[in-house]
Amino acid sequence: MTSQSPWWRADIHQDRRPYLEARGAITRAVRRWFEDRSFTEVEGAALQVSPGNEAHLHAFATEIIGNSGETSPLYLHTSPEFACKKLLAAGETRIFDFARVWRNRERGPLHHPEFTLLEWYRTDEPYEQLMADCADLLRLAAETVGAKTLSYRQLSSDPFQEPERLSLQEAFQRHAGIDLLATVEADGRTDRDGLARAAMQAGVRIADDDVWADVYSKVLVERVEPNLGMGRATILCEYPISEAALARPKASDPRVAERFELYACGVELANAFGELTDPVEQRRRFQCEMDEKARVYGERYPIDEDFLAALPHMPAACGSALGFDRLVMLATGARRIEQVIWTPVADVAP
Repeated sequence: MTSQSPWWRADIHQDRRPYLEARGAITRAVRRWFEDRSFTEVEGAALQVSPGNEAHLHAFATEIIGNSGETSPLYLHTSPEFACKKLLAAGETRIFDFARVWRNRERGPLHHPEFTLLEWYRTDEPYEQLMADCADLLRLAAETVGAKTLSYRQLSSDPFQEPERLSLQEAFQRHAGIDLLATVEADGRTDRDGLARAAMQAGVRIADDDVWADVYSKVLVERVEPNLGMGRATILCEYPISEAALARPKASDPRVAERFELYACGVELANAFGELTDPVEQRRRFQCEMDEKARVYGERYPIDEDFLAALPHMPAACGSALGFDRLVMLATGARRIEQVIWTPVADVAP
């Protein structure tokens, strides 16, 4: 049963329209920003053989019907990442995509089943350049709408200050008193019991069947994330290698990966990688992610063999995915993501 969708009522639309106009202005400014830096705008196909192979991302499934009536499964992508990396293998060097993406099991003030990811990729540049890009885009969004701060639910963040840079190791120690990397081996193996003991000492409730990744996620969500991006943005970096399925290891410490996330006002805005290009290691990681998905949710997604075939041809690269709707929210002070989406998806009652 579909409940009434009130966004199309004229009075409600008029209340939403300033946010939507701001969205358009920020979109135009961001496009100019990328074009001024010699990026090419691309459009990754939404229908893919695999929607992505991260354990806790949930896709919308469909099927394609051939000319003879045969059917094959396809998925709406959760990110244009696979398509964009194939374009890098094909010879593109700087690309960006305002990608409409779909994620199931996600709806709330900051989540919508259909939303926009701004993804961009640079070849032969260090992934730290993406940190500078993110800081520029925060400032650009605020300047475009005349905002002095980014805001969400009485929290604020100054987009004109340089973001704080904080490693996961530093964040766990600061906010939970946990030595995270003491539970991670150089080969990627993890000490579940050691992390669980430390988490319980920090007041985090742990279930008997929680694996290391579950404990890590609970500490991150309960103790770390609520403290990020307060006063100024935070770049949370150097994730444990097991929590960065598509990122390459950091040269100085194989226990961590070249991955960072951008936070403002406690809200995650972007996720970025120094990209892994080893197809054997990438396959192993995908299989581990799908094993975890099967353990938790009882399902798994196929691996895109075409993507793995393209990886050896892809140059060294870095890439970032930024939740564009969330960026607009924080720049305009919107309370819910539906306020900055022109036509929100109908809410289907159980």
